[in-house]
Amino acid sequence: MLLWVLRHDHQETIVVTLKSKAELEIMYRANQLVARILSDLRAMARPGLRTIELDQFAEAEVVREGARPAFKGYRGYPSTLCISVNEEIVHGIPGKRVLQDGDLVSMDLGVVLDGFIGDAAITVPVGAISDKASKQLRVTEEALFFGIEKARVGGRLYDISSAIQWHAEKNGYSVVRVFVGHGVGRQLHEEPQVPNFGRRGRGMPLKAGMVLAIEPMVNEGTHEVRILSDNWTAVTLDGKLSVHCEHSVAITEEGPWILSELSATEASVSQDMQQQTARGLHVGNIHA
Repeated sequence: MLLWVLRHDHQETIVVTLKSKAELEIMYRANQLVARILSDLRAMARPGLRTIELDQFAEAEVVREGARPAFKGYRGYPSTLCISVNEEIVHGIPGKRVLQDGDLVSMDLGVVLDGFIGDAAITVPVGAISDKASKQLRVTEEALFFGIEKARVGGRLYDISSAIQWHAEKNGYSVVRVFVGHGVGRQLHEEPQVPNFGRRGRGMPLKAGMVLAIEPMVNEGTHEVRILSDNWTAVTLDGKLSVHCEHSVAITEEGPWILSELSATEASVSQDMQQQTARGLHVGNIHA
C-alpha cells in the first residue's frame, strides 16, 4: 500500500491510497463475493417478495462466506443491503415493501473480507417492465461502462465523470449530483470522490493502484433529490424513475480491472445457489 498525497494550488490536500498487487487480489475476492450474491439476488427479485427477504438472504450469504456486511452499522445504517425501488435513488432501507410487477429495484451491497471492501450495485427489472424503464436501465448500464473505459493510467478523474454525464444526457436523462462515487479499499469511502458529471481533462491524474467505486445514478427527470423521513432514503424530487449501478474498478498499467464483474467460477456458484433457492433451501433458512 502506498499513500499518494496530492496538493492543489489552494493548499487542499487529498491522500489517495494506491493498492499493491496483493491487496488488489484480496479486493478481487471481496468483490467476487459481492458479484455472486448480487447475481443470486437478481434471480430472486420477483413480484410478491418483500425487500427484507432480499436483505436477509444477502446477510446470511455474507456471513456464511466468512465476511461481514460493510453497510450495516455504518453511520447507523441498519441493513446489509441498500434497496431502492423506482423513484428511490439510493440508500433505501429494506423492510415490508412488496415488490410489484413492473418495478425497477436497485440493490447495493458492500462486504468486508480480510480487511478490504467489496462494493457494487445493480438495478434489475421485476417481472415485465415498460419500454421506457428498460431504456433507462440500458442507458445507465452503458454509461457505467463508458466511465470505466476512461479509468486508465495517464487519464484524468473527470474523464470518467464526463463520459457518464455525456451518455446519460445525450439520451435525455440527468445525473444525480449530490451523491457520487468514491475511492474504496480498507475503508468504504476513500479519496477521491468520483462525480458523475464534470469536464474531460480535469481532476486528479489517474495512477495505477487506485481503486474507484464508479456508480452512475441516472434520473428520468430532474437531477434534484429529497431525503425521506427515515433520514436515509433518497428519492427523485419529481417522483420519476431513477437507476443506479456500480462497479469497483482497479486502475492498472494494463487498463481498468473490473473487480466486481462476475467471473465464470462465481457465476457457476451463483447458478448452483439459485437452484437451491428455487427449491426453498436457503430462503427457508433465513426465516428461521
